[in-house]
Amino acid sequence: MSSRTVQLGLGLIGIGKPWGHVPHPIPSESDAQALLEFAFGLGVRYFDTAPSYGDGVSEERLGRFLKQLTARERASVTAATKFGEHWNAAEGTPYADHSFDALRRSLDRSFARLGAIEVLQLHKTTPAALASSGVSRAWEYARGLGIERLGPSVSDVESARAADADPRLNVMQFPYNRENRQFAPYLKPGRWIAVNRPFAMGSAVRRDAFRFILEREFTGVILTGTTSRQHLQENWEAFQESIA
Repeated sequence: MSSRTVQLGLGLIGIGKPWGHVPHPIPSESDAQALLEFAFGLGVRYFDTAPSYGDGVSEERLGRFLKQLTARERASVTAATKFGEHWNAAEGTPYADHSFDALRRSLDRSFARLGAIEVLQLHKTTPAALASSGVSRAWEYARGLGIERLGPSVSDVESARAADADPRLNVMQFPYNRENRQFAPYLKPGRWIAVNRPFAMGSAVRRDAFRFILEREFTGVILTGTTSRQHLQENWEAFQESIA
């Protein structure tokens, strides 16, 4: 499988809030920008964020990075975000709301932070949410803003099945690794797939993990969620070895 078919992307939950099998404090603004600059220098062109990653912190940081790129550089980048999971600032916790008004407000704020959005995913997806009028209206609203790559981020097979049957949706994100193969039927050509948790929360050897995923024929991205430049460098090198 060629690098033109599947790329390595950077998930940005860690620059917005503590995350991972061993959570670390979120990096400073300067360290977050240094990570994004380092990723871009390596060749990473897909960045995955969400408004619930720390009350918009992750989106804001990515947005500041994107806005300092040249027009040509920005055109090479895919900024992927989500709506459906929101942030309760008073409690410091996320919550789901798939009503149209909540989704519209969330998307408007994401646009303000990022400047442009290439991929939009529904967060905390359920089959009921996918079938709701609110989400349907939100997809149309997103298309009206010029976003053409739409779909859910799923964590259950029922939601994946519902999304797979919906011709309006052309993107799907889900975990896939040797320890979690339940989404294998949906890792296939015909839809942009974002694979998260490729290392099973840190328990897999990088090169072997990438090669296992790349045994499947699909178009999309494999996301690594590190906030460490060293780890990102190691992931990038392992990915390049895997697609060679």
